[in-house]
Amino acid sequence: MFDEKYKFTCVDRFLNYVKYDTQSDEDSSSFPSTEKQKVLLKDLAAELKKLGLKDAKMDEFGYVIATLPSNTDKNVPTIGFIAHVDTSPAVSGKDVNPIIHRNYRGGNIKLPKDPTQVILESENPDLKNMKGFDIITSDGTTLLGADNKSGVAEIMDAVNYWLTHPKVKHGTIKICFTPDEEVGRGTEKFDVAKFGAKYAYTVDGQSRGEVESETFSADAVNIKIHGKNIHPGYAKGIMVNAVRVASEFIESLPKDRLSPETTEGRQGYVHCTSFNGNEELATLKFIIRDFNTPKLKEYEDFLKNLVEKTVKKYPVAKLEFEVIEQYRNMKEILDKHPRVSEYAEKAMKNLGIEPIMHPIRGGTDGSRLSFMGLPCPNIFAGEHSFHSKVEWVAVQDMETAVRVIIEIAGIWEENS
Repeated sequence: MFDEKYKFTCVDRFLNYVKYDTQSDEDSSSFPSTEKQKVLLKDLAAELKKLGLKDAKMDEFGYVIATLPSNTDKNVPTIGFIAHVDTSPAVSGKDVNPIIHRNYRGGNIKLPKDPTQVILESENPDLKNMKGFDIITSDGTTLLGADNKSGVAEIMDAVNYWLTHPKVKHGTIKICFTPDEEVGRGTEKFDVAKFGAKYAYTVDGQSRGEVESETFSADAVNIKIHGKNIHPGYAKGIMVNAVRVASEFIESLPKDRLSPETTEGRQGYVHCTSFNGNEELATLKFIIRDFNTPKLKEYEDFLKNLVEKTVKKYPVAKLEFEVIEQYRNMKEILDKHPRVSEYAEKAMKNLGIEPIMHPIRGGTDGSRLSFMGLPCPNIFAGEHSFHSKVEWVAVQDMETAVRVIIEIAGIWEENS
């Protein structure tokens, strides 16, 4: 039974963490992609140690790992809880000014520093269940960082609860905070054996009650179109402008299907994320997504045939087409370890929360970790409208997530 007199610490921690600029960089070749992520990670290691986790430390790659020892005589599988500290490269995370909108009454939420930034009730269906809640946002000039600093704060608060309530039984708990999730590299240097957990949960989901055990499978495609440049004053019959060739290819993509803005549910997509170039070279980056892994090859072949058809119109132009595997649908692994998701679902029900079991139209570190030998579904952290200036999280959802983390650990102990 949860101590109803417990004073949650997750919100105060979160309001502190979001002030750290931890934006990752998808164009960096270093690991982590930005050194500034390590500033928060180092402080988190110190914070865990101060709480009482003696082995807490940040390794050379920025991973923070700590252990909460078992306090039961039962042989309980070691479980982990994982969250990432980096924020999206898409929107600035520097000088975040968090604001708590107390006792939400419904309707849109206008952000004070930029009148064009409005959290629309019509685009945020979860708000209908938030009346009376306290909503945290940025001031509208930056993202908030709830993705995934809310998860970091909730895990930290759960650790605080366990340490201040030693009679609450649990097995060995492993904690990990990671860099570079937003650029798809969060598990690049992750050592599963060193981490030492048999199962884990990422705390990086949206709506209260979410238990996500299925993700897209994902590849990246890099396309380079080489043109032929010459002084524009003497270009007739000679120049092949790579930007124009690439633009023609983009224009040939389907308008009514296969894009994120035209798909939903279990439909996959082909999505151009960047386009840079000049007359000599145009570079396009795509992400390919589908829940059915073999469909990725189908989409990639479609894309390659389409760009080849365009480039062939310009005999001087040359094409490079590269496919990079990113992650695979973690359901392929989690179906072999049903208890992991079932216990998360049971934790929700025990707390009177209706579990939401649906596939993620995206990916988590748990996708790769599952294939690396650490079965790892994702549970909600309360974060909404990720990667944008209208990002938000409810105080009450954060506190509920803390309860869920503790309940999951309790179920593992009870059933061992």
